[in-house]
Amino acid sequence: MELISNLGIGFGVALTLQNLFYCFGGVLLGTLIGVLPGIGPVPTIAMLLPITYALPPVSALIMLAGIYYGAQYGGSTTAILVNLPGEASSVVTCLDGYQMARQGKAGKALAIAAIGSFIAGTFATLLVAAFAPPLAEVALKFGPAEYFSLMVLGLIAAVVLASGSLIKAIGMIVLGLLLGIIGTDVNSGLQRYSFGIAELSDGIGFVVVAMGLFGFAEIIVNLEHTEHREVFTNKVSGLMLKWSEFKEALPAILRGTGIGSVLGILPGGGALLGAFASYTVEKRIAKDPSRFGKGAIQGVAGPESANNAGAQTSFIPMLTLGIPPNAVMALMVGAMTIHSIQPGPQVMTSNPQLFWGLIVSMWIGNVMLVILNLPMIGIWVKLLQVPYRLLYPAILLFCCIGVYSIQNNVFDVYLTALFGVLGWLFVKLECEPAPLLLGFILGPMMEENLRRALLLSRGDWTVFATRPISAVMLGMAAILLLIIVAPSIRKKREEAFQEA
Repeated sequence: MELISNLGIGFGVALTLQNLFYCFGGVLLGTLIGVLPGIGPVPTIAMLLPITYALPPVSALIMLAGIYYGAQYGGSTTAILVNLPGEASSVVTCLDGYQMARQGKAGKALAIAAIGSFIAGTFATLLVAAFAPPLAEVALKFGPAEYFSLMVLGLIAAVVLASGSLIKAIGMIVLGLLLGIIGTDVNSGLQRYSFGIAELSDGIGFVVVAMGLFGFAEIIVNLEHTEHREVFTNKVSGLMLKWSEFKEALPAILRGTGIGSVLGILPGGGALLGAFASYTVEKRIAKDPSRFGKGAIQGVAGPESANNAGAQTSFIPMLTLGIPPNAVMALMVGAMTIHSIQPGPQVMTSNPQLFWGLIVSMWIGNVMLVILNLPMIGIWVKLLQVPYRLLYPAILLFCCIGVYSIQNNVFDVYLTALFGVLGWLFVKLECEPAPLLLGFILGPMMEENLRRALLLSRGDWTVFATRPISAVMLGMAAILLLIIVAPSIRKKREEAFQEA
C-alpha cells in the first residue's frame, strides 16, 4: 500500500503540465542525440547543466533523465539503418539490426527495438520504485566510516568494469581525486593546489570539467574522422510485427530486461555491459547460433531491452546511496548539487516529490518514446543525412555560452577548453574519462567522510575495519582488486573489450 501511495505522489508531480513538457523535451532531445552519431548523452547533459540553474529541481532532473534513456532508444535507429551505433550501448544492435534492414525488415527491427525498450523500461521503473525505499532505509544507518568505504568500493568497481588498461583506469580515478581537492580546505582555510590563481580558490567547477572532457573533446575527436554515412533506406515500412515474430522475440526481451536490470546497478556503465551480456546469452542458448549476425530478431530484441533496463536501474545507487555508477549518473549528482540537494537516502524523506516524481516520469517518458520513435522514423532518417560540420559550430557556441553564464567568468571558458584538449589526449592514450569524473565527484565526499570518521573515532584508523558494514565493503573492494589482477581474468577482460 505504501508503494501505491508513493507512486500516487509521483504521478501527481510528473503529470503537471510543466513536468510533462520537460519530460517530452528530454526524451525528444535524447532520441535526437541518440540518432545523430558523434553526439552522446554525456556531452549533451554536460552542455545542458547550466540551463538547469533556471529550472525547478524536479523539472531539471526529469529532463536530464529523459535525455539519458531517450538516447538508448535513438541509438538503435542509426545502428539498424546506417550500421553506425548512435550510442555505445547500441554497438551490438548493429550486428543483426543492419542485416535485418538489408533484408527489407528495417521496420520490424525498429519496431521490436521500441517494444523491447518499452517493456524493459516499464519493468526497470517498477524495480526502482520497489527496491529504492528499502535500500534507502539501510543507507540511513550508514555513518561516515560506512560512506567512505562505500565510495571506495564504488570507485574500485568502476575501475574493474572500465574498458582497457587497469593501470590507466586507476590513474584516471586518482587524477579525478586530485582535481577534486583543488581549492580552499574547509577545515584549515588554506588553499590547496591553486598556485596563486584567484579563480581556483573555490575549486574547479563540475560543469567545467564535464563539458571539457566530454563536450569539447567529443567535438575534436569527431572532426578528426572522415564522415561517411550511407543511409540504407530512405523509407521504412512494415512496422507491424506478426504474432509469430513477437512470440519469437519475447523470451529474448524478458531475458534482456533481467540482465540489464541487474547490471545497470553496477558501477561502470550497466547499459553497455547489459547489451553485450544479453547478446552473448541469446547466442549461446539459441538452437541455431549461426543465425546471429545474419538478421536474427533475438539479436535486436535482447540487447535493446537490456540497455534500456540498465539505463533506468542505474538510478538506484545514485538516488538511494548518492553513489553514481557511471558518467551520466555523475552528471545527475552534479545537477542535484547545483540545486543544493544532497544525493542519498535523505532525498526520499526530505524531498519525496522530487524522488517519486522522477521515478514516475521515467515510465511516462517510455510511453512518449514509443509514440515518438515509430511514427517519426522518416524524420530521424532525414536527420541522419545532416553533416557533422554543420552541427559542431552551434554545439561549441552553446557550450561556451553555458560555461560563461554560470559565473560570468571568461577564465572558466579557457579552463573548459583546456579540459577539452586533455579529453582529446585521453582518447588518444586510450584512457577513459568517465573514471576521472567519478573520482572528481566522489573525491570531496570521500575526504569529508574520512575526516568525519577519524574525528568521531579520535584518530583511530581501525574504525573502518571494526564497524561491520564498513569492513564488509572494504573486503569486497579488496576481493574485486584481487580478482581483476589475476592474469587469466585480466586477459579475458581485455579480449572482451577489444571485441566490443
